Amino acid sequence: MASRRPSPTTAFRCTECGWTTAKWVGRCGECQQWGTVVEAATQTGITASVTAVAPAASRAARPITAIDTAEAPRRSSGVGEFDRVLGGGIVPGAAILLSGEPGVGKSTLLLEVAAQSARSGRRVLYVSAEESLGQVRLRAERTGALHDELYLASETDLATVLGHVDEVRPELLVVDSVQTVSSALSDGVAGQPSQVREVASTLIRVAKERDLPVLIVGHVTKDGTIAGPRVLEHLVDVVCQFEGDRQTSLRFVRALKNRFGPTDEVGCFDMAGDGIAEVPDPSALFLGHGDPVPGTCVTIALEGRRALPVEVQALTLKTGAPNPRRVVSGVDGARVAMILAVLEKRGVAVTSDHDVYVSTVGGVRLVEPAADLAIAIAIAGAVGGRAVSRQVAAFGELSLAGEIRPVTQSGQRQSEARRMGYRAVIDASSKTIGGAMRDLQVRQPPASAEGDPTF
Repeated sequence: MASRRPSPTTAFRCTECGWTTAKWVGRCGECQQWGTVVEAATQTGITASVTAVAPAASRAARPITAIDTAEAPRRSSGVGEFDRVLGGGIVPGAAILLSGEPGVGKSTLLLEVAAQSARSGRRVLYVSAEESLGQVRLRAERTGALHDELYLASETDLATVLGHVDEVRPELLVVDSVQTVSSALSDGVAGQPSQVREVASTLIRVAKERDLPVLIVGHVTKDGTIAGPRVLEHLVDVVCQFEGDRQTSLRFVRALKNRFGPTDEVGCFDMAGDGIAEVPDPSALFLGHGDPVPGTCVTIALEGRRALPVEVQALTLKTGAPNPRRVVSGVDGARVAMILAVLEKRGVAVTSDHDVYVSTVGGVRLVEPAADLAIAIAIAGAVGGRAVSRQVAAFGELSLAGEIRPVTQSGQRQSEARRMGYRAVIDASSKTIGGAMRDLQVRQPPASAEGDPTF
């Protein structure tokens, strides 16, 4: 029997972005996703009519002024920093997606959230599709997350997971992770876009029907984005990103999407051998200790709604090489190169014959332009051998014309500087980089404790 040939009107469509093609291909030509191009329905030119269905009385449309504005009751997760990111707690029926690089501590954080919720009297079901029950139990013993109301299950089949939900009847469900659970209703192996979409849609539907909050772990790709179909981020209510450098114990949780609260909150944690600990006031983590030395300056950076003092350090070495080295850590190399050009052009410091090294303390990364002024002061101090007092902070954006531009949340930065004991703040009121250097001479003590000359 001859094989069926597709009709000329048959098209193939990408399930991710909707791109169409006349023949099947393994990779979408628009979004570059693999295995997402499927045969679309043949276009007949006939539009099927949809029969109207009367809604139930409980779901009838009402005037917007008659809608109850009372906020859904939130439940504390037991972890204050995580509640801060979620906007005050976990909303019943919410679907929360937590993503992050492998080994950053996603499972450790969610196990702590599950244990704290169990201690508060709520039954929790933790479904681990990547680890065995014994492995999860060993980590729970190490972190002190043992409780009788915390139930564990190691399953990769979606139907079995739903069966566990029916038997345990939890008040919080944790699924680790969505890429390792598969459904028999969808073709392909676990982790493929169609499987991830089916699993996530089913879990979210269960969450909405039962007012059961669901915490879902999601993998990330090489470029740091959430793996799987893009629709996954649109389906869930909250998307949290777990960030951190493996070389340091500091971790940040950021809300990239939040239907129940702000997206500019940041939770700070410290990874230790016995689990993960909250850091309510991380200000001291990013400051150096000891007497001031040339090449250091403190800036007030914003992490979400938090204003944190961060110390910037610079080291310069005179060199005869035609191309001096420019090495940075924790700051943007392109902005440092621009700052070096401004310093030399405006006659503040000559850096064309120096190797320049710029870094931050504590492994924090400064991405906002408000750190430009502190970087410039640190470099100028390193070149001239002049120290900045520990009681001076600086923030401001540096333009190519040598002007200091105001930055966002200046009042909050000023308040945090005063709270931390900084008596002098150099900001956009100095107008130019030259004016900032003159103000620095006036506002700080005449000499440091070690006798280094000051500005």
